Amino acid sequence: MKLLAAKTWIAVSVALVTGLFAGLFFGRSGAGADHRAHTEATESGASVWTCSMHPQIQLPEPGSCPICGMDLIPLTDTASAGLTDRQIRLSPYAQKLAEVQVTPVVRRIMAQEVRMVGKVEYDETRVKTITAWVPGRLDRLFVDYTGVPVVEGDHLVSLYSPDLIAAQEELIQVVKTSGQMGDGGVEIVRERTQALVETSREKLRLLGLTDTQIKGIEEKGKPDTHLTIYSPISGIVVRKQKTEGMYVNTGSPIYEIADLSLVWIKLDAYESDLRWLHYGQEVRFETEAYSGEPFIGRISFIDPVLDPRTRTVKVRVNVPNEAGRLKPGMFVRAVVEAATTDDGRVYAPDLAGKHICPMHPEIIKTGEGICDVCEMDLVPIEEYGFATSRAEEETEAPLVIPASAPLITGKRAVVYLKVDHEEGIYEGREVVLGPRAGDHYIILDGLSEGDLVVHNGAFKIDSAIQILARPSMMNPEEDPQNLPDLAPHVSPEPFRIQLAELIAPYLAMQAALAGDALHPAHEAGEALAKALEGVDMKLVQGDAHEAWMEIREEFSRGLIALRAAENLAGARESFKTLSEAMEEVLAVFSPETPSGLYRVHCPMAFDDQGASWLQRQADVFNPYFGAEMLHCGKVTETYESSR
Repeated sequence: MKLLAAKTWIAVSVALVTGLFAGLFFGRSGAGADHRAHTEATESGASVWTCSMHPQIQLPEPGSCPICGMDLIPLTDTASAGLTDRQIRLSPYAQKLAEVQVTPVVRRIMAQEVRMVGKVEYDETRVKTITAWVPGRLDRLFVDYTGVPVVEGDHLVSLYSPDLIAAQEELIQVVKTSGQMGDGGVEIVRERTQALVETSREKLRLLGLTDTQIKGIEEKGKPDTHLTIYSPISGIVVRKQKTEGMYVNTGSPIYEIADLSLVWIKLDAYESDLRWLHYGQEVRFETEAYSGEPFIGRISFIDPVLDPRTRTVKVRVNVPNEAGRLKPGMFVRAVVEAATTDDGRVYAPDLAGKHICPMHPEIIKTGEGICDVCEMDLVPIEEYGFATSRAEEETEAPLVIPASAPLITGKRAVVYLKVDHEEGIYEGREVVLGPRAGDHYIILDGLSEGDLVVHNGAFKIDSAIQILARPSMMNPEEDPQNLPDLAPHVSPEPFRIQLAELIAPYLAMQAALAGDALHPAHEAGEALAKALEGVDMKLVQGDAHEAWMEIREEFSRGLIALRAAENLAGARESFKTLSEAMEEVLAVFSPETPSGLYRVHCPMAFDDQGASWLQRQADVFNPYFGAEMLHCGKVTETYESSR
């Protein structure tokens, strides 16, 4: 069934491209017209024949494509007179056949959803340790297991302490002496005696007794044999570290109590999403226990250090939890909705004029003031990267285009524009893309507001240009001036040898995906990760070191995505990133390569955006389609063995 579906798909694609080519130059209005166009071209003596699937094939006479076996079509260009290499004219029928649709470039505040996962954890500032203030014996533990809720002032421990008894005796004797003196005696003696009373009281306070307990001792005139320790906060006993009958020293921990009325959510954010995250931002999340019920918190901390293993950053969220439903350890799924301006700031008009506490993001007030919790001065919300105004003198909404408009190949992105006042003429242009926000890309350079970009049919237009054997905007090999800047660096031989170890597991992954084998692809990915760890970055310095760090980060992104891939589609997405990184390694550092290494490009991969890869064979084995279109693609470069 899969083979039949693949043949059907190829047949439909062939018919579409062939029809587009015929409609491009002859402008007929039906299938019969397409046939007549082909016949007329043959009778007119077309000197070059090409394949609609493999435009690099150009033969002097009709026949079959040596790659895919399809009938060749005539290569004639009578409709492109007066156009540049980047332009093409389509007849009305060709435009209809290619389903060309255009949309204007507009300025718009774009919303982006940043999705993260994490866990509920204790608020570290609300965890207290109950310790022994005096040495002694634990004769009674009123809280005898973990998980018990306690209220501030609840009794926790009854402690027998000889030191405490001696201190009480001292107070009793001083109080008696002071009472016996009454109002008589020398004034200086009375003052000193009273000072001793206060000193003895303070000593007992420092040993953990309350004023009420001290007053009771004075009234009774005899010491308490046991000291009762009370809870300083309300919360949950999360750790019990002693048992009844144990002896403790001053400072020995007995309990750990956590106040769960406010908890932390610790989330993992990918580095590519950091531009959207700011201190004080609202976060919505759900838990497995209360599925469908949203909870809300605010970002209170973004870790300044990136985890090099996972390539993620910890984001902490403060969440009120008076009802106690959020339990430490719960798994959560969180979403941050962020809109952006053209200068990259998060747009938050609802925070205009507001001030926020730098330690407690839940404290937000209109105008200046101090925090209700820590009494720090509040600061303007704009200091944390928010844009709260759309005034023209401050910022503008960014230029945006549909995500389907750009054709992305490696580090390049191109779009096709409808030429103003010219019917059926389209022009390719390279653009600089900003971040993707939902179904749109932000444009940093290359387009102006009002330009009409092709958001459907761009790949078919580019294919038609390739059929004409003219430079393709998607193919950097055919357009050297637009090659990405991959400056080669001189590196020591041990470093190049280590880089060469990356090639074998990469090629194993390519072979696995070409064979539709997910598990071997994962195994090859783990081997590649191990080889990547074996590359010693200390062997290169300066610009070479910086270049390797960027490439290594690209490898890490691809490997993280591969580990998370649960199907072939996800694995192939990650393989595209790994392929781009591997090409950069070969271009920048020239590691030792085996003989028979080829670079292949498939223009149909990833919804006609195109993608390349490396393989051992000269025959094409496509890892992005596998058996569906195993031989779709063409060899664009051959690497000579450096061994």
